[in-house]
Amino acid sequence: MRKLVIGDIHGNCKGLLDVLDACAYDKEYDQLICLGDYVDGWSESFEVVDFLIDLEGQAIHKPIFIRGNHDVWCEEFLNGQHSRHWLTQGGAATLESYLRNQKDDDVDRHRKFFRGLHDYYIDDENRAFIHGGFTSRKGVGHEPYRTNYYWDRDFWNLATILHRTKDKPINGHANRNERHKEIFLGHTATTGWNCKPHYPEYNDPNQPTKNGPITVPMNRLNVWNLDTGGGWGGKLTVMDVDSKQYWQADYSKNYYPGENGHTYKQ
Repeated sequence: MRKLVIGDIHGNCKGLLDVLDACAYDKEYDQLICLGDYVDGWSESFEVVDFLIDLEGQAIHKPIFIRGNHDVWCEEFLNGQHSRHWLTQGGAATLESYLRNQKDDDVDRHRKFFRGLHDYYIDDENRAFIHGGFTSRKGVGHEPYRTNYYWDRDFWNLATILHRTKDKPINGHANRNERHKEIFLGHTATTGWNCKPHYPEYNDPNQPTKNGPITVPMNRLNVWNLDTGGGWGGKLTVMDVDSKQYWQADYSKNYYPGENGHTYKQ
């Protein structure tokens, strides 16, 4: 069994199908771990969720679906509540997708999907999978503030700082990552960093430009960031957790010409 982890999808159903085909995902053999943010951005959020629900019913090794902050907003929408803030964060495309597709019996299925999402997952090798981050020095599973699992960015940002400076732990905070063999997350898009010669991604043959936004997985300390900007101008990525081989879809905008994905810059 391969364990395949996939980054933020953001309504990109076409890219999702392509990248699962690229990695030859086998519903009878592989286990898929999704890091959240299935919706908000591109125009097929309903289709993404519907596909994942069907996949969950077909796969022998049940997929693990992690909760992202955008998924929290979508669940609120399905329960009859949403804010203008959500609409400006990619929710408008999700709303349109649901209005265009859903039938009465879809609502309950989708509510059940979002209700069943995991805040985190830890496998039998003590590898942790989350959407955002955590603050507890005891590691994932001990977080006093549940919302950090799908909102926190400080954990990833601290990993990038400590990796670069090789500093000793700052007030013990670096010990957070050491509680786990590896940590896989999304939420903070790699496209927020421009590639530089001293970055590991500089030598990655799949990194298209050596001085532009990073669109390949980033590894800092024992933390892997799989949000390679699929909700914006980047790509959707799937990685084999053991081998670190990864596969990517095309640039998201190429699947949805005329669309902007997220209408704000992270």
